[in-house]
Amino acid sequence: MLLSELAMATGLRYEGADTDVQSIEYDSRRVKQGSMFCCIVGALFDGHTFAQGAVESGAGALLVERELPIDVPQIVVKNARKAMAEMAAAFYGYPQREMMMLGVTGTNGKTTTTYMVKAIAEQAGRKVGVIGTIRNMIGSESIHTERTTPESVDLFRILRMMADAHVDLVVMEVSSHALEQFRVHGIKFDVGLFTNLTQDHLDYHKSFDNYLHAKKILFLNSKKAVVNVDDPYSSRMMEGLTIPILTFGVRDRADISATDIDITTDGVQFDLHTPEGEVLMHLAIPGLFSVFNAMGAVGMAQSVGIKLSAIKDGLESLRSVSGRLEPVKTNRGFSVFVDYAHTPDALENVLKTVRQFSLGRVICVFGCGGDRDRAKRPIMGEIAGRFSELAVITSDNPRTEDPMAIIDSIEEGMKRSGTKYTIIENRKEAIRYALSLAKKNDVIMIAGKGHENYQEINGTKYHFDDKEIVEELLSEM
Repeated sequence: MLLSELAMATGLRYEGADTDVQSIEYDSRRVKQGSMFCCIVGALFDGHTFAQGAVESGAGALLVERELPIDVPQIVVKNARKAMAEMAAAFYGYPQREMMMLGVTGTNGKTTTTYMVKAIAEQAGRKVGVIGTIRNMIGSESIHTERTTPESVDLFRILRMMADAHVDLVVMEVSSHALEQFRVHGIKFDVGLFTNLTQDHLDYHKSFDNYLHAKKILFLNSKKAVVNVDDPYSSRMMEGLTIPILTFGVRDRADISATDIDITTDGVQFDLHTPEGEVLMHLAIPGLFSVFNAMGAVGMAQSVGIKLSAIKDGLESLRSVSGRLEPVKTNRGFSVFVDYAHTPDALENVLKTVRQFSLGRVICVFGCGGDRDRAKRPIMGEIAGRFSELAVITSDNPRTEDPMAIIDSIEEGMKRSGTKYTIIENRKEAIRYALSLAKKNDVIMIAGKGHENYQEINGTKYHFDDKEIVEELLSEM
């Protein structure tokens, strides 16, 4: 595609030397002959400093926020991230216009909700694409993912692959970072869903208001909205919207609601009430939060015309979601679950859930990630103490931080709870200790990493899968 044509996609007229652009890249290590290199200014690095190296690797053009003394065609813009998204959409032929686009945002529940929507839509005969935290999927084909919502260039490349594979409907997790960084810029979502809003990512957004406003961008770029009205921030999320809104919750005033909720170790049963009728629902994933995730998925499905019978069959066909209150087989008389819970609200939800069906003690093994929101660490420590009989504080992904400094912050809150706790920095040994203490009917909740199969320490990722570790240790024991 000609550089002048890409410039037109951003609303600019380019009058310099034209060139044929073979690919769009924001990582100088991926540049090849004929690439256009986008100089993105990030929190840690300024892409302009890599421009010369990109040109030496074959880049024939640059997208910049300031003109550089380099002898290649350059398009100068005020916001390179926004322009990159506009150019990427054009470069890949606007694939988002060929499929139904559904976006899910909120602090917790995004991943499970997208897989619920996938199960429903496939039951209704649709070919589904999924973009999110665990993996990207085209039908049953999995594609590795590095982040919840890919950078715009990667996103539009994946969407082109989905469109070419005749995907009918794409359901994707849309993070607050992605919304603020223009990663989904240029996509008009057919339906946007709001799950909930609790403390997270304040290291990036600086304030809760900024976090909320970032999430709201999704609904300013959606044709319809589905909103959890039981969340205290739902009114602010809906404020000023002129699009059709479908609400869900356990309150009478919600369009979609659930009553007679019965939570067991095997799942949850409830009566589902919708504008299209009522039905008895059985979900294999336990917890009240599963009911809310299901109601949100129902709202999305009904917003795109899927019948209630397909919704019921689709939801009831879903057995589990990787790393989301996922059971690990023990055959020892006690239960072990792994969950991605890495925010105060998520940790409280999973611990409350297992308390509802545990006939013995709840033992919680958890830590907090480094280089992230530090304020939530003592809060999570106190929550773990309040909702478990014994807590084992350990390391999560310390990244560039001292693991013991993170643990010390967690311990501040743990002390306030008054519960018994033990500190074991080595995560494998922490899990071993919890397993050694477990008695009949106890539940061990290993939180924080869920589906992740690595532990990041000092910038290096080492293979580490909570489920694999549990299975390995049980075989030894």
